[in-house]
Amino acid sequence: MKTALRFLLLSASLLFHTAHATNKPIAFVSFSKGFISIYQLDDMSKIADIEVGDGARGMGISDDGKTLAVAVKSAGELILIDVDTRKIIKRIAVGKNPEFVRVLNDKAFVAYEPSNQMTAPGADASHQKKKAKGDDDDATPARVSVVDLKSAKKIADIEAGMETEGIEFSADGKLLLVTNESDENVSIHDIASGKLVKKIDTKKHGLRPRGIKRSPDGNTFAVTLELSDKLLILNNSFEVQEVITTGNVPYGVTFNAAGTEIYVALAKAKAVQVFDAKTYVVKRQISVGERCWHFTLSPDESKLIAACGRSNNLVVADTQNGKILQDIASPGTPWGIITYPHSTGSLDFKK
Repeated sequence: MKTALRFLLLSASLLFHTAHATNKPIAFVSFSKGFISIYQLDDMSKIADIEVGDGARGMGISDDGKTLAVAVKSAGELILIDVDTRKIIKRIAVGKNPEFVRVLNDKAFVAYEPSNQMTAPGADASHQKKKAKGDDDDATPARVSVVDLKSAKKIADIEAGMETEGIEFSADGKLLLVTNESDENVSIHDIASGKLVKKIDTKKHGLRPRGIKRSPDGNTFAVTLELSDKLLILNNSFEVQEVITTGNVPYGVTFNAAGTEIYVALAKAKAVQVFDAKTYVVKRQISVGERCWHFTLSPDESKLIAACGRSNNLVVADTQNGKILQDIASPGTPWGIITYPHSTGSLDFKK
């Protein structure tokens, strides 16, 4: 009897872990109210909720899909979660107000902002303009913590500018690009040494750089200027090539996997604009909810899923015709969304 029971338990364990390896794609959504939700991506049925603490924001996932890294504002921590067991396996102190997370190979890069006033999601434009002038009491530059996912330890800090927001990497993985919203620039750093390589002043083009994403071929970077309704296009020498007008309050941005289109989330226009990546003409616009800062495409790019913080919903839309396929009530202020296997989105990229 005991032998039979052990066999059944072992079989169940093997089936569980095999399911992780062969299961359909899943989505992770962070909620500012303090939890992560996991969904089956094909029908957006919820699998689980994981409590992590107030202010769950940026996320990244390891290449093998086993470890989810989540920035938690209230604790100043990067929390590592075992995806199979859905248990927190490590809490790593990174710094005050951690927000954006990107994973490159076995490292997590976490932007944190000592001088950030922690405004509520969807704060009005007058307050945002005040922040853009650098009116914080504590003028401490933001930093990007580097966390080794294998050892679960913070191994470095890279000093950025005031209120670092977005994070991206050069195609060779040697350089770190960060948008510094209150400094009105994009700064470029050598990852190995942490040294500043270059700064790109964005003031003459517009205010408050936020989202940044590299094209699949590595030759182009797209940067959103939130308070000026602009999209900057940089070349691989980090020079401004184009300044494109967008809809109202652009934030999250990504290229599609082929590099032929650029998706831009418009927080106040309640939409995602899709630009031709060569002509920069708007091809179509997809209606979403209120303050949808972050979004992802499904792995096959047939669907767009947006996390809409002010309307407390997830919107699933057809990427080609814009038809709303699902509108999922999601109380808790959804902040960001990523998938596994990796797909293209404002917080992640297809590997």
